[in-house]
Amino acid sequence: MGSCIICGKSVEGRICDLHEEDVVFEFRGTRPGQLTVDRYYRGTVDGYAEFGVFVDIGDSVTGLLHRSELDQRLESLDWDSGDVVFVQVQQVRDNGNIDLGWSIRQSEGEFRGTLIDDPDQGPAYPKADESSGDDSGNADAAAETEPAADTGSTDAESTETESADAEPTETEPADAESTDTGSAATEPTAGEFQSASGSDDTAAQSAGADTATAASAADDSAAGADDGSTATADDSAATTDEPAAAAASAGSSESAAGGGTSAASTASAVVEEPTLVDIDSLTDRVGDTVRIEGVVESAHQTSGPTVFEIRDETDSVECAAFEEAGVRAYPEIGADDVVRLDGEVRKRRGEIQVETEALVTLVDEERTAVESRLDDALTAEAEPEAVEPLADDPVVAGLTDEVRDAATAVRRAVIEERPVVVRHAATADGYVAGVTLERATLPLVRDHHDRSDAVYHYFDRRPLEGGVYDMDDATKDVTRMLDARERHDEKLPLFVFVAAGGTRESLDGFDLLDLYGAGRILVDDVPADPEVGEAVGTAVAPAPENEDAVTATTLAATVAASVNGDVREDLRHLPAVSFWEDTPEVYADLASEAGYDADAAREAREAVALEAFYQSYEDKRELVTDLLFGEGDGPGGLAGHVSAQFREKLADEVETAEANLDHQTLDETTIAVLDTDAFTHRYEFPPTELLLDELHRAHRDEVAAVIGISEDELHVRSDTPIDVRDIVDRAREWVPNAGLSAASARDGKLEFIAGERSAVLDTVIDIVADEV
Repeated sequence: MGSCIICGKSVEGRICDLHEEDVVFEFRGTRPGQLTVDRYYRGTVDGYAEFGVFVDIGDSVTGLLHRSELDQRLESLDWDSGDVVFVQVQQVRDNGNIDLGWSIRQSEGEFRGTLIDDPDQGPAYPKADESSGDDSGNADAAAETEPAADTGSTDAESTETESADAEPTETEPADAESTDTGSAATEPTAGEFQSASGSDDTAAQSAGADTATAASAADDSAAGADDGSTATADDSAATTDEPAAAAASAGSSESAAGGGTSAASTASAVVEEPTLVDIDSLTDRVGDTVRIEGVVESAHQTSGPTVFEIRDETDSVECAAFEEAGVRAYPEIGADDVVRLDGEVRKRRGEIQVETEALVTLVDEERTAVESRLDDALTAEAEPEAVEPLADDPVVAGLTDEVRDAATAVRRAVIEERPVVVRHAATADGYVAGVTLERATLPLVRDHHDRSDAVYHYFDRRPLEGGVYDMDDATKDVTRMLDARERHDEKLPLFVFVAAGGTRESLDGFDLLDLYGAGRILVDDVPADPEVGEAVGTAVAPAPENEDAVTATTLAATVAASVNGDVREDLRHLPAVSFWEDTPEVYADLASEAGYDADAAREAREAVALEAFYQSYEDKRELVTDLLFGEGDGPGGLAGHVSAQFREKLADEVETAEANLDHQTLDETTIAVLDTDAFTHRYEFPPTELLLDELHRAHRDEVAAVIGISEDELHVRSDTPIDVRDIVDRAREWVPNAGLSAASARDGKLEFIAGERSAVLDTVIDIVADEV
């Protein structure tokens, strides 16, 4: 039997189970199976892989420290091959593979002792015994530190050992090993633990030995005061408690009277609160205990501490909080909480880190004050330097304030490490408009994050099947964002709606996002309904009289150029790509300057329109980027090749549709009607909306409107502005039981009950003929 080098408890070996995680082991074995799971070991860096770091433990065993276990990004590690590191063995697999965990303590002096783990020598023994040349083994080492008042008495040794484990008396110093025996009242805080672990190993062992010796002496005195027989552990404790209590009482009286200094007077002394400082000043405060206030950007658990990233109005910093290895500290605190933290500033591997001593959530006025400071600072940092339209476009110029607000919101989301989700219609204009924001935002994300995959975590472009953001779409988004927050502690995203969401049919979806506090921005080429303007933070949309003068891309490209001025030149040709006809001269000239003549712009538009149809729910990031920005996008290039497919497929469908158009004339007004169920290929290109657009452009000189009707849907196309919501209101008077509703005012789409199909069609034809 030996004694624990920290608490003196009688154990097999030199460390008790309670304190095994407080020491580091040097491994002298030759096989993975000889390692002990959950122990911390000294190792050396063997090399890097894409998924982590290989660490040699001893001379014969190598384990993997996976990148997910690191408290920082793998790319930011400054370890070189051969560097000494400290890791925890988490698992030894049946095939000999070793899973390692990160240790917040990365120097030997931060542990409370070093033991040699040599399977050939039995239980681990102190490194100090080996370095001093003591070859007598663990038994001699144990005897050397065994607390005993009378080495000739077996009973006395037993009494001394049990007394050392007993609850400390009031006469023991405040820093005695009471915390090691499980006393909740004196459990150290994370900061105290770190301070203690950084002390000299020898001093820690000496303190433990002194405590054990003092307890032993007290037991001996109590035993001597009895009838000369050896006292039991219980008798010893009882005998010791009485004079201890008296001494404590006397000490308190003396302190009250002004005489001497006691532990009680020290404990009652007023502790000065740390100074509140800005995070960007921490570099000059290494070694100081400071106070910071800010918002929690993220919180993640390592195999050692919990790491909180906290941002104030000046910068952000990682703060390590230690409960115990692998256990979540402050579980009630997570992303977006406003907090106050006290801790010591340290530099680890060249990076500033704060060792947390106290962490609390701020509420009411304190929270509001911090949020106000952060909000003002972030807005000032995020606001673009200039907002200028890509071309001389008075409609876009009239929306300068809205463009600035939208660009500021996107830039701020990147700074806050908040994902940006662009929701756009699965149309050519929707895709191109969404890509402008993607092109502008991704470089900012790359600059702000070290992770190579950050562009997939902090920016997402998700196409919508139509121009309405309905409950189905919102439910999917809410489910994904809550899952990301739960699993990865991600912040709630900023949603940017492009070429979609401008009409009140999207309000239910917006309301669901609002319930969770997710930000919303609208960039649409149709006038935003008043209710929509109130449901989003910023709406970049034209006035009703300018509806036909812009596309979503012309607006989104201006927002994108304001988000990131470095991509302005890349975006010049995109507005021209988004116009199916009558491209404004200023945008045609801008595209020509970028190397895109009218044919090249048309090919890019048609190619995107075709690819938008297939796998419409996927963003197809790389493919669409190649179509719009790749080399050789002129005739014969990728866009030219895909464009040829577009024209071929569309021509076939148009030919079939034209042969089956039903022309109906009312009061000299001709309406063309197409039964889309009977005379189109369902689920094949082109989609109904695109086919009707093409028919309308081809026959606008012959007919006042084109109507497409399926089993329970109806679409209207006309040069005369028609609001399908008005059509629905009028039609309900004639077919009240048809279940009529405006599915999408921006797309000219209404829905009805299939059984009333004929009545609905006749009524709508009459109303449209009257309107046009």
